[in-house]
Amino acid sequence: MDLALNVPSLSLAFAEGAPAGSKELFTTANLIAVVTLSAMEIVLGIDNVVFVAIIAGRAKPEDRDRVRKIGLALGVILRVLLLFSLGWLATLTTPLFTVMDKGFSGKDLVLLFGGLFLLFKSVKEIHHKVEGPGEHPATSHAAIGLSFGSAIAQIAVIDLVFSLDSVITAVGMVQNIWVMVIAVLLSAVVMISAAGPISRFVDRHPAIKMLALSFLVLIGVMLIAEGCGQKFNKGYIYFAMAFSLSVELLSMRMRSKAAVKPSSTPPTAPTV
Repeated sequence: MDLALNVPSLSLAFAEGAPAGSKELFTTANLIAVVTLSAMEIVLGIDNVVFVAIIAGRAKPEDRDRVRKIGLALGVILRVLLLFSLGWLATLTTPLFTVMDKGFSGKDLVLLFGGLFLLFKSVKEIHHKVEGPGEHPATSHAAIGLSFGSAIAQIAVIDLVFSLDSVITAVGMVQNIWVMVIAVLLSAVVMISAAGPISRFVDRHPAIKMLALSFLVLIGVMLIAEGCGQKFNKGYIYFAMAFSLSVELLSMRMRSKAAVKPSSTPPTAPTV
């Protein structure tokens, strides 16, 4: 996807379409584009919601709700700011240097280092869940909860990566900046509304949390590969994630039914 090719037409649409008011905005084509792009943004935002849920779960109990809301709001703000900075975004596709005949642009570096950070955080969290916090006092104290500032800083890094990916996808789908802004805001409302229930569900079910961390490892590897110039069809990745989640939900349902099922064998009478 070449972002630079889309910027001139988008800039023209923004310059010409803004004074026209809602007459040109609320067309059938634009309304369909809003619905389609909103659905796409929600799908792309699942990664962000899962990461925010994981980090919020590591924060101190009194900070978790604030961390979740501020983290998601920060992601929305970054997306809107990036949409209104299309000229700057176009410069991110220009190669800065070349390694082994592969040119690396600013976008590639953001995806590469963002993927490495996501991979590091996910693997570290999986290790924490499997091995436990340990017995060292400093480690045990750190396991009690992340500070508010540390949690927000980690979320901000991933917000930038996911926001850049989301905006580039939006630019490739539609040519009207107001359609993109409306779609981003609508998807944000859905994600913020769902973030609380998702966070509580993930916290209540350790198996789902481990599965979510595995998803983040997968996304981190994908971002690293894309930063190195290897393109992936994300549909396959999201299908694999949805399939794995469906299997785990069925397993949870089966275990819950087995736990409440009464024993068919009558109790044995005590012998005298």
